[in-house]
Amino acid sequence: MSETYTPPKVWRWDKESGGRFAAINRPIAGATHEKELPIGEHPLQLYSLGTPNGVKVTVLLEELLELGIAEAEYDAWLINISEGSQFGDGFVHINPNSKIPALADHSGDTPTRVFESGAIMLYLAEKFGHFVPAVGSPLRAECLSWLFWNIGSVPFLGGGFGHFYAYAPEKFEYPINRYAMEVKRQLDVLDQRLADNQYLCGGEYTIADMVNVAWYGALVSGVLYEAGEFLEVTTYTNVIRWAQEIQQRPAVKRGQRVNRAWGAEEKQLPERHNASDFDTTTTP
Repeated sequence: MSETYTPPKVWRWDKESGGRFAAINRPIAGATHEKELPIGEHPLQLYSLGTPNGVKVTVLLEELLELGIAEAEYDAWLINISEGSQFGDGFVHINPNSKIPALADHSGDTPTRVFESGAIMLYLAEKFGHFVPAVGSPLRAECLSWLFWNIGSVPFLGGGFGHFYAYAPEKFEYPINRYAMEVKRQLDVLDQRLADNQYLCGGEYTIADMVNVAWYGALVSGVLYEAGEFLEVTTYTNVIRWAQEIQQRPAVKRGQRVNRAWGAEEKQLPERHNASDFDTTTTP
């Protein structure tokens, strides 16, 4: 076991840290290089990656298209964070935080930028009037509560548990135990809510379900971190029932493929520009 770390008086960035994802971490913001973003033919331009945060948005867009809303057509461009694409000046212009996903809406006189997954979900749901309860409805407060619960909770699952359990170059008992405890608490929060509710907002499928299935559904399905046995996810029967039901939706299956460039070929679609793109499994 490594010796106990004693923090210096002043922290200095003198080496990369973060294991597999070390190259994407740095203590300063802003662009590192010039890189113009491509723009397709649709008003909605998504720049993303098929991680859980990216999947949130592509699932919503596919659900809107499933309803026959043609205005929700979109171009989805792959942002390879391992290669530093998120630090190009074009991407930073849309998202100064250099994280995926980022959306540019060209439907108005001037483009509207939207960054952070929760903001994009709410923006699109309100823009098209679906998957979020109307203003004044008691269910709206419930929906927004679970939406923002996701935004506040996921860092403990991803950057906390996921990092130290799956990606850190060294494994230490304290951080893994600390974050495993929190993730199990979060699963229990969801499980108790879903014990008497089909969806997080009762009987209505909303963006609250989409954002949480992207993370917690993937976790209990064994897709995320392969930590199911370690976390005993089979004990969260209501979460599993909810996740399996949502994951069978055609739009969800399509959305999970978009901007995915790894894994089984039939589950990949690195870029999406037209509904017919789902008919092919070739990669660029």
